[in-house]
Amino acid sequence: MKPPGRRNLEPFGVSVFSEFTALANRTQAINLSQGFPSFDGPESLMDAARQAMADGHNQYAPSHGVEPLRQAIAAKAERLYGLTPDVDAEVTVFSGATEALFSSVMGLLDPGDEVVLFEPTYDSYAPCVTMAGGSPRYVRLLHPGFHLHEEDLEAAVGPRTKLIVLNTPMNPTGKVFTRGELEIIARVATRHDLYVLCDEVYEHLTYDGRPHVPLATLEGMWERTLTLSSTAKTFSMTGWKIGYAVAPEPISHAIRMSHQFVTFATATPLQHAMALALASDDRYYRELLRGYDARRELFLPYLRRAGFDVIEPEGTYYVMADITPLGFDDDYEFCRWLPGEVGVAAIPVSAFYRERGGGRNLVRFAFCKQRAVLEQAGERLQQLGRAGA
Repeated sequence: MKPPGRRNLEPFGVSVFSEFTALANRTQAINLSQGFPSFDGPESLMDAARQAMADGHNQYAPSHGVEPLRQAIAAKAERLYGLTPDVDAEVTVFSGATEALFSSVMGLLDPGDEVVLFEPTYDSYAPCVTMAGGSPRYVRLLHPGFHLHEEDLEAAVGPRTKLIVLNTPMNPTGKVFTRGELEIIARVATRHDLYVLCDEVYEHLTYDGRPHVPLATLEGMWERTLTLSSTAKTFSMTGWKIGYAVAPEPISHAIRMSHQFVTFATATPLQHAMALALASDDRYYRELLRGYDARRELFLPYLRRAGFDVIEPEGTYYVMADITPLGFDDDYEFCRWLPGEVGVAAIPVSAFYRERGGGRNLVRFAFCKQRAVLEQAGERLQQLGRAGA
């Protein structure tokens, strides 16, 4: 009997998030590995979802999303970024940003196309490209700063390149791409007639006054840019899986053609609830940022006192830390040891590289947790410093 499965996916293995969340559960460790909040989003959203069910919004939604949510997404894009997408043709709702990514890559690529990814790269990008029959090409961003250089991006583009994938603010580095770096991407994309898929799920989490600049707002980039975002990160409802895309009509048509055969539609009552959330006062986003900035300021000193060399994040709710000062040189070994011995779970950053040599000295912690959870995790991590590991 032939073995089941696709051989080209075997190198990717089981998702690193599944592995280390399972390890955290087995050891009853505090899970700072997977990026889900330890608190629920606004109670008003749950009330709105219940009301939507009571009002009979329980059948299939239109494949591209219910109209109130698409209107709210379009209004937000115009209000915050000056974009004016057509509600019917240029806004699409997905079952989370992960499905949006998969459906978009499947809709945009033909077999043999190449896609440029920035390393360290979120772990689902390369598998999505592979499943679509494409080939990843990598541009490694180096610490300190993880700066993008135009010659490196230019060197990664070949005759079969069709797409660049950009994540800003960036998981796992916490990097926020500068306007200058976005202009580099825009120049290369325009010069080689490439599309750019922008994963902007952490758009509201940029620290120390750094702006989030959507690539689609740069001159000449709207027509070649697909922007993805997520209500999960913004409203702390990761289990609801409501993501969305904003793109010009030709790109939107391509990704909808794929989406209709992947999930077809997303949970109807939850879409209605998120429509109210996105239409709410923008003060919510400022409060969200203040809350996460306070968590960042609370948790990072714990890491420093424990002996880590901390890479302070510019955005997202993740922080990377160097384990070398603690006497470790293998991130997977450290992350498999940490939950059972210290009671805290983290993610090995080499999982975000094509080859394990990259990021082998780095681990990632998620600080999207209640203050009491972060304090408890921080106190547990002090064992590392006291032991002089």
